[in-house]
Amino acid sequence: MADVPSDPGAPSVGAVRDNQRLDEAALQAWFRAHIADLADPAKPLQLQQFNRGASNPTYLLGAGSQRWVLRKKPPGTLLPSAHQVDREFRVMQALGSIGFPVPRMRACCEDASVIGTAFYVMDFMEGRIFRDARLPGLAPAERAAIYDDLNATLARLHQVDFAAIGLADYGRPGNYFQRQIDRWTRQYRGAETETIPAMERLLAELPARMPASDEVAIAHGDYRLENVMFHPTEPRVIAVLDWELCTLGHPLADIAYGCILYHSDSENWGTLRGLDLRSAGIPDEDAYLAAYCRRTGRAAIPGFNVVLAFAMFRLAAIGQGVFKRNLVGIGNAPASSDNRHTRQLAATACAILDR
Repeated sequence: MADVPSDPGAPSVGAVRDNQRLDEAALQAWFRAHIADLADPAKPLQLQQFNRGASNPTYLLGAGSQRWVLRKKPPGTLLPSAHQVDREFRVMQALGSIGFPVPRMRACCEDASVIGTAFYVMDFMEGRIFRDARLPGLAPAERAAIYDDLNATLARLHQVDFAAIGLADYGRPGNYFQRQIDRWTRQYRGAETETIPAMERLLAELPARMPASDEVAIAHGDYRLENVMFHPTEPRVIAVLDWELCTLGHPLADIAYGCILYHSDSENWGTLRGLDLRSAGIPDEDAYLAAYCRRTGRAAIPGFNVVLAFAMFRLAAIGQGVFKRNLVGIGNAPASSDNRHTRQLAATACAILDR
């Protein structure tokens, strides 16, 4: 049996990184014009940057007792269709209108002249974000309850009437998997730094093997434990975060993406490998899928291995983009010459196709 490891407890915010500094005077002026409840306009905003997150730089802003969160596009030349913070803002604002758990949206600024890129501001929320999917330090019953509400919240998202909340044009309905494979192939090629045979196999085989059904729902795109916030003391989701990859898409892509945890070896992204799930109180993959099926009225998910391999391919393509940004010095982490995460994901996806 593998024990649940200790949580490293690293601080979640720190100083703004040198390569992601903002024009604080311009931001202050924009706040005064657009955030109506700024406590004391005479006091400058205090800026810190969240340490986690590899895509859109995220900042904690404070003025007196008030706090907000700012998310912006990263600096530098960006891949097409990536980092669309205006879409994040729009979907959270729409979901908030029906009581779905998201932060309160304040304002979105698409004028890049203010701080160099588009950005939006939302309220800061107090709660728990679990960086380690194994949930160290918690009792088995609480772990079970946390994973159950994580599952229930995703099922609830997939049953939202997106047209009724103004999101009928948020994506192109139908043919989701092929469009996603095309998109992430372009993104991967745009960030490619080496030939990875397993990725080449996935690029060649996945298009013909994806499910033919054209279900359409709001697909979060990055739904996993680290991207939701739980109540400070209760095993209840109070905010779903990081909507950058959201679109109208196939709901099975989201549930498959969440199941990567059962196959990932990445301590940074998240893993459940090697854990005695029964003793830990965490559902195994079959139980997690069964709970989602029950909540969404499905008998089963035919061809799930192919959808899971697709989810891994997509994450590998995203990881390649992160690797390339760090390599050229515009990412959120020091440059590394080791692209192991992308290679391992692609290899695992191929193994899942074969099982």
